Amino acid sequence: MRCREHAGYERKGGCGVRSRWVWLPLLGLALALPGAAQAQAQRVGAWVDAVVAVEEPSDAAAVRRLEAGDLHAWFSSTANPEVANRIRESRSLRSAVSYGLYHELSFNPVGPVFPGTDRLNPFSVARIREAMNWLIDRRHIAQEIMGGMGVPRWLPINTAFPDYARLADVARRLEIRYGHDPERARAVITEEMQKLGATLVGGRWQFRGRPVTVTFLIRVEDERRQIGDYVAGLLEQLGFTVERRYGRAADLNPLWIVQDPAEGRWHIYTGGWISTVIDRDQADNFDFFYTKRGLARPLWQAYRPSPEFDRLADRLNKREFRTVGERNRLMARALELALQDSARVWLVERQAVWPWRAELQLVSDLAGGLSGSFLWPYTIRFPGRAGGVVRIGVPSILPEPWNPIGGSNWIFDTTLYRATQDYPLIANPHTGLPERQRVERVEITVRQGLPVTKTADWVTLRFAPTIRVPEDAIIGWDSRAQRFVTVREKHPQGLEALVKSTVYFDRDLFRKVQWHDGNRLTLGDILLGWILTFERADESSPLYDRSYVPAFQSFVETFRGFRIVSEAPLVAEIYSTSWTMDAELMTGAGSFWPVYGFGPGPWHTVALGLRAEAAGRAAFTAAKATEKRVERLNYVAGPTLAILDRELEAARAENYIPFPRALGRWISAEEARQRWRLLSAWRAGRGHYWVGMGPFLLQRVSPVEKIVELRRFGRFPDPANKWLRFGEPRLAAVTVTGPRQVAAGAAATFEVQVTERGRPYPAQDLQEVKYLLFDGRQELVAQGRAQSAGSGWRVTLGPDVTRRLRPGSNRLEVIVVSKVVSVPSFASVTFTSLPAR
Repeated sequence: MRCREHAGYERKGGCGVRSRWVWLPLLGLALALPGAAQAQAQRVGAWVDAVVAVEEPSDAAAVRRLEAGDLHAWFSSTANPEVANRIRESRSLRSAVSYGLYHELSFNPVGPVFPGTDRLNPFSVARIREAMNWLIDRRHIAQEIMGGMGVPRWLPINTAFPDYARLADVARRLEIRYGHDPERARAVITEEMQKLGATLVGGRWQFRGRPVTVTFLIRVEDERRQIGDYVAGLLEQLGFTVERRYGRAADLNPLWIVQDPAEGRWHIYTGGWISTVIDRDQADNFDFFYTKRGLARPLWQAYRPSPEFDRLADRLNKREFRTVGERNRLMARALELALQDSARVWLVERQAVWPWRAELQLVSDLAGGLSGSFLWPYTIRFPGRAGGVVRIGVPSILPEPWNPIGGSNWIFDTTLYRATQDYPLIANPHTGLPERQRVERVEITVRQGLPVTKTADWVTLRFAPTIRVPEDAIIGWDSRAQRFVTVREKHPQGLEALVKSTVYFDRDLFRKVQWHDGNRLTLGDILLGWILTFERADESSPLYDRSYVPAFQSFVETFRGFRIVSEAPLVAEIYSTSWTMDAELMTGAGSFWPVYGFGPGPWHTVALGLRAEAAGRAAFTAAKATEKRVERLNYVAGPTLAILDRELEAARAENYIPFPRALGRWISAEEARQRWRLLSAWRAGRGHYWVGMGPFLLQRVSPVEKIVELRRFGRFPDPANKWLRFGEPRLAAVTVTGPRQVAAGAAATFEVQVTERGRPYPAQDLQEVKYLLFDGRQELVAQGRAQSAGSGWRVTLGPDVTRRLRPGSNRLEVIVVSKVVSVPSFASVTFTSLPAR
């Protein structure tokens, strides 16, 4: 599940006059909006009338504004201990903690010399990047810079997610192997720099007679400024000249993610990411973070992993394994290769605190907090009443263009535009498993022998020895003939899959779901997305996007076809050789939903961008816009609005239907006329082209004033109380007690208490309680499962285990995995082993 986004956890900066200026018009807005007295039982869609987002980059300033009533919530988090304590102690504030935010160093991999220059890029060498793991003291970052509100991180999997608990023995070994060792780092970097032809002159590295200067892009809004300065200082001690370029997200984003890294304008960037849901299967993280298949951005297209790592990342992304044991072996090797590659050096995970006022309620996600929560638009409310205006602070307003196919991936933007979306399934904020939104049920058939299980009662899971793909299933697209291609045509010999998913959507789907401009959802909205899946990878098409091809190639290697079984009600099948261990995560429902990777996409608004791109006037993705030297499409502001205006005028005059040979069956001329008429009215009234279907519509965008206003969509089909069932997450607390000294060859028993708010955690709600035993050299000696013992658990180390312990200190680590909350809990105890008596 791809659920990672660029994050900026802004902490420093001032609000100035703007924060006071925005307060007065908001009061007027609250009085003008209707519906505040509407009975809660009759309320549909959002609970509140509007959400107004203003820019507030500072956590300290945000808390002051929250306490003063100037903001209701701050949609960012703090890892500043002083600010976090103030939030916890404030009677007027509430907060939640999340575990999905993390920092890293992103390296420019181009080199060893930037093209057309004499500038050396040391970080084009994998061994130098790898050595950075030994150079950096992650515990210093977590404890000193972050005041204990961080957890050291070495690996591309989250320490608070299920895969880390599953692979804890592998993770711990690698963390020990890559522990802080600055002398080893110096030796490796010196060796590799000399191979590059650099020389150390007077303690400073030089290349071709000039100092080796490292341009370091350092974010300033939060602890990344201190982290950047710390790492820059380490590099200077090694003899590098470091140019520290400080900036906020909007300042540095054009350099590291938009421009071609071959231009050589930077070497290192202090990156930040957020997992917006609990990712129960992170096998695709290697493909996303280390290969060109990850994102259609210039930096990703410059990645060159080793052939072994590239193939392994691709296999894991496509789930080319058959057993849990095989998966674990592949994951273990991929983790090892990720550290050798180190296109990113992972630093620390945030224990993030998200604040809001006590009179407000909303659902936070255990991984993504408020910004990452898919449910905040459905649940944000003032208890006891409907209506009102919520004022939220966001660290940065509109840092990147919005468009559904290749728009902004920044959490500042997605926080807001997700409120305009709706989904067939929505992730449970505590487990990461999907819950139904526009789906009645799903039937999943899996090849016999695959280790797949299911939890939800709306999913039926079956196993079959073979799964044949129907001949009339669609498996491709003929760009020249403008028609779908069936399995019968492309694979006359037949085709098999590992997974078949049949999705039964709500029976009244097309009657109740409306786009914000007044048009109803139709099958044309859904099938356009399937056409573009293939069209954008066809070199003969004007919509061809080179940066999209790697991801497409990975997709087609596992895709085995789809079929519309019934149009009304909508029933759809999808076939694949890619699978996950949770049946709920491979329903394929999202494949039949018009939300693209970066926002909602009704066929008529997407078509305007397609026309502009085909004519060479603009492009959806940053990579293609850079390649073609045109503007990147922005549906909410900026110069491309005028381009879209011209396309709308022409489309309305032509009564345009995209790909009419294929979509003409589902899009009538009458529907097209209505779409263009209503969109014209929308553009005239709202001033933009962002049309969604979620509980909020985009009412107003002001890039200059840094304001985004979301207005409740009154024709949203669901009752407002649909998603109010989530309470506090049931996180487990773990304590381990046992003997302080253990004689070699003697049995030792340790008691484990697993509790929830002071009470024993029900055993039936625990998936496993396991342990790892490390000796004084930090080597793994034993591992196993704890045994249930009354209201607690027990770990017994037998004589055969303690006999292998050398005299000295040892550590027993216990890992608890819950069934109802997908965040594992950890605890450890140390003891001394003594010689045999």
